[in-house]
Amino acid sequence: MPGFPTIIRNLPVADASFKDITLFLLRGPTASLTFVEAAADSEVPMHSHGAQWGVVVAGELVLTIGKVTRTYRAGEEYLIPAGVPHAAKLRAGVRVIDFFDDPNRYRPKG
Repeated sequence: MPGFPTIIRNLPVADASFKDITLFLLRGPTASLTFVEAAADSEVPMHSHGAQWGVVVAGELVLTIGKVTRTYRAGEEYLIPAGVPHAAKLRAGVRVIDFFDDPNRYRPKG
């Protein structure tokens, strides 16, 4: 599968300023979920927020969580505790599902 299926692609796109990265957004009353696709090699700079759990669906993701850098591939998951600085390098074609303990982590593009 080259990308997420139509049922995911029909979700609102998150208002995020990442170059070549699309986030399809699902929000609930206590948490939010993004389906992430990178069209090209991309980077997310070091930042922090509430707790985040994710799983790589396809491709490769390089995460730095705190001072530890690791490469994650399809089927591997990660947990970023609340407040811990982290950064990411997304390889072209990577697909990731990220769960946030914050329903307002991202908002739909207006």
